[in-house]
Amino acid sequence: MRLYLTRHGQTSANVGRLLDTAVPGRDLTDLGRQQATALAEKMRREDLTAVYSSDLVRAQQTAAPLADHLGQEVVTLGGLREIQAGDWEMTTDWMPFVEAVGRWGGNPDERIPGGESGVEFMTRYTEALHRIVADVHARDVNASALAVSHGAAMRVWCAAALGMPPDWFTGRALDNTLVVTLEGGLEGDWRLLAWGDEPVTVG
Repeated sequence: MRLYLTRHGQTSANVGRLLDTAVPGRDLTDLGRQQATALAEKMRREDLTAVYSSDLVRAQQTAAPLADHLGQEVVTLGGLREIQAGDWEMTTDWMPFVEAVGRWGGNPDERIPGGESGVEFMTRYTEALHRIVADVHARDVNASALAVSHGAAMRVWCAAALGMPPDWFTGRALDNTLVVTLEGGLEGDWRLLAWGDEPVTVG
C-alpha cells in the first residue's frame, strides 16, 4: 500500500520555537488552517481509503479538511504522536532534546528525562503504522491512506526504519504539511518514494 505521512500545519508553538509535544498541544494558526486546506486540495486527487492523525489537536485539525472532502472521519492514533519531550516540554532550548534523540542511534534505551526512550518511541510509532496498513489491507491491498504526524517523530522513524544515511536531512526541510510518500505492507518493508516533491529511493 501507499502511505502519505504528513507533518501537521503551523501552530503558535512553531512560531515561538516552543517544544510542544504533550496532549492536547496548540491549535493551528490561521496560516496552519490555510495549509490544512491546501493539503486537502492537493491530496483530494489521490485515491485515499482513510485519513489518520495523531491525538494532538494540531494533527487532527490538519487532517480534518481532507477527511471532510472524502466524507470520512479522521481516525486518531496515539502512536503517531510527537516524541515526548518530558521535562523539556515547552522549552525554547531544543538542543538537549535534539542531542538526546540523536543518541538513540547508538543507545535506543536512553530515556528523555520525564519522557520516553528510543525503543518506546519506535515501538509505538511502528505499531501505529502497522495498524494503518492492516486497516487498509482489510479493505483493499492496493489502496492508500494519509496520516498526519509530527516533525521529530517523522524524522527519527524514517531515519531508523528506512536506514537513511547520517547526512540525509542535510539541506532537506520538513516543513509544515510536507508529504512523505512511503510504500510498504504488513511485513513492515517500507520504501521511501518521495520527500515532498523530490522523488527518492531509500529503504
